[in-house]
Amino acid sequence: MAMGQQPNYGRSQVSGEDKEYVLKRAKELDVKFIRLWFTDILGLLKSFAITVEELEEAMEEGMSFDGSAIEGFARTDESGMIAMPDPTTFVLLPWRPRDRHAVARMFCDIRLPDGTPFDGDPRWVLRRTLQRAAELGYTYYVGPELEFFYFQNSEGVPQPLDHGGYFDLTPLDMASDLRRETVLALEEMGIGVESSHHEGAVSQHEIDLRYTDALTMADAAITYRLVVKHVAMSQGVYATFMPKPLFGHNGSGMHVHQSLFSGGRNAFFDPHARWHLSDVALHFIAGLLAHAREITAVTNQWVNSYKRLVPGYEAPCYISWALRNRSDLIWVPEYKPGREDGRRIEYRAPDPACNPYLAFAVMLAAGLDGIERKLEPPEPAEVNVAEFSDEERRRHDIGVLPASLDEALHTMEQSTVVRQCLGEHVFQSFLKNKRMEWENYRTQVTDYELKRYLPVL
Repeated sequence: MAMGQQPNYGRSQVSGEDKEYVLKRAKELDVKFIRLWFTDILGLLKSFAITVEELEEAMEEGMSFDGSAIEGFARTDESGMIAMPDPTTFVLLPWRPRDRHAVARMFCDIRLPDGTPFDGDPRWVLRRTLQRAAELGYTYYVGPELEFFYFQNSEGVPQPLDHGGYFDLTPLDMASDLRRETVLALEEMGIGVESSHHEGAVSQHEIDLRYTDALTMADAAITYRLVVKHVAMSQGVYATFMPKPLFGHNGSGMHVHQSLFSGGRNAFFDPHARWHLSDVALHFIAGLLAHAREITAVTNQWVNSYKRLVPGYEAPCYISWALRNRSDLIWVPEYKPGREDGRRIEYRAPDPACNPYLAFAVMLAAGLDGIERKLEPPEPAEVNVAEFSDEERRRHDIGVLPASLDEALHTMEQSTVVRQCLGEHVFQSFLKNKRMEWENYRTQVTDYELKRYLPVL
């Protein structure tokens, strides 16, 4: 989709033209199997395969499946679900054979048996929020930076592949080849890549995806995570998006660059305004700051996520924004003359193990609330707020992100913005699942406790 073009994010419809194109391409490429993809509420990828002979009917009627087996979908007594393939997402899987009986994938929208969208479908949650933005005249664009680690395997204490640092290049570094193969696979699947590099921690890496509309990007992020893992597995190593796998090193973030477009123009840009940020941009920033604590359970949804959101490891802990200091929760990149389309903000709290459909949705909802209520942000904090005392932070009205999943869930539960964005079904299912995770975690006896307390107590 062209930058600024405003799509219809309402209930998806399969046009005859789209359907014919997919059927034609499947025949030309000798596709035999089509994997239908969707996610549960946690963003974990689910899939089942159909043969090409079933493809036309699948695009007309959808494919039924048992929703009670999917986390956060349905109870056993209301389990019937329909997976409706989105023809715009048809693409070959590059790691499957091409010469005969190729394999393609298509993302699906989940519907009830009567054809109405299923409220528990994360893709529908994002569609619905994007439609709300469209009704206000905006299209939401995002560009996430997903960091990850390569390890020797997934067992026991993580064993890094390298000991490099930020932007390091070691000539015989295996990870360089892994990143190269990953970028090539992503581009074969039509996913634009801007850059790739070694990140700050040992064996930590990043591949940045090219800015596009949020629904396309959420699909791309899910695909990205699978491709990174598949390429690593093909070389006998393991890739993980776990937010904080190594003690004493930076965790992995998913910094999300974002902006709104209206009428084909960047609504965040104003040539005459301070910092070249429009009122829309400032209201959006204020909305994100106002609701940052409320959306953190969604953008950072695992117990381990909060081992990353601690002082001293580059991840944001405090609710502030800045134009020069990149350690704040919201960072505004410097304006480059002639690059009006590039005026954007970066929200730095999310980690790459979140559900991107829900994460993009709640960030957008928070920003739109700021626009609708005309909220004003405080002055940017162009100092290191991590060095402030608690009293200084209170004096500057700088809040703190939740310190645990438990605290984040309690904060989310009180949020009208998050409840309305997710819808009652996802809101309650998400809280139920995450409370179970917290209860399971807090009853564990860890190695730290045994080493710290057993010898002395």
